Amino acid sequence: MTLPTSTLGRTGTTVSKLGFGAMELRNPRLDAHKVDHLLNTILDAGINIIDTAPDYGASEESIGRAISHRRDEYFLATKCGCPIGEPVGESGPEVREHAFTRENIRAAVEQSLRRMRTDHLDVVQFHASPTPATLAENDAVAELMAQRERGKVRFIGMSGILPHLPDQIAMGVFDTFQIPYSAAERDHETAISDAARAGAGTIIRGGVARGLPNPADYPESWRETMRARNQRFEQTDISDLLGSMTPMEFLLRFTISHPDLHTAIVGTKNLDHLAANIAAASHGPLPADVYAEAKARYRW
Repeated sequence: MTLPTSTLGRTGTTVSKLGFGAMELRNPRLDAHKVDHLLNTILDAGINIIDTAPDYGASEESIGRAISHRRDEYFLATKCGCPIGEPVGESGPEVREHAFTRENIRAAVEQSLRRMRTDHLDVVQFHASPTPATLAENDAVAELMAQRERGKVRFIGMSGILPHLPDQIAMGVFDTFQIPYSAAERDHETAISDAARAGAGTIIRGGVARGLPNPADYPESWRETMRARNQRFEQTDISDLLGSMTPMEFLLRFTISHPDLHTAIVGTKNLDHLAANIAAASHGPLPADVYAEAKARYRW
């Protein structure tokens, strides 16, 4: 199986259209040997973009331990603005107070470099979609630019959501945008195209609606959105569109069908789920007529 690839906007980097989101590796009590095997299997399969964050608990340290010796094989994306030096609960990154001061950004970069045993981060993204006013107040972009000049950061990104995305895109300083999108969450569909037209790389998260999990397994602040998304998916009849696809394959292929998507990061700690995601992505986008019909049914 060969994964489709694309160019990540103005970064010029060729990335696999299926990336790996490492939030599921946040629990420090996961079996280290299994995590190491998973991360190496990801690279062996041709996935060459990995996304993480200081908010994701043990994730960064696991990446450093398992695959830093293969550093030239993957594009490494992390985030800044997260609290540094504070423990992260095993259930995931609850809503924590983010700080976009130059000091906190600098500390995040140094921590990520140390944890992931690397001398550079391919892209550092502002976490939690700060407004342009917040960034300006803290001189935050200037700090990442300084880190880029020092060779510690190659590109500057934004993990953004509405309503701030249009203003963030208009700033013209971000090389990549990480944006949520799936069949059951199409609110950002136009913004993805706007970011790509501005020359930025588009990194899409939530493309399989987190596998339609039980919202009770996730932080309280996420549950209402997850319930609404799950309900939207479950109440929309797509049985005649599936053919031989499973619902999860359909969701992933719907996501990578977006014409301005460059890569979709999907997280799992389960090897079987990883194999299923790779197989689905290897089949490429949905047929054009199926994609159009699915969009007609999943209105937002």
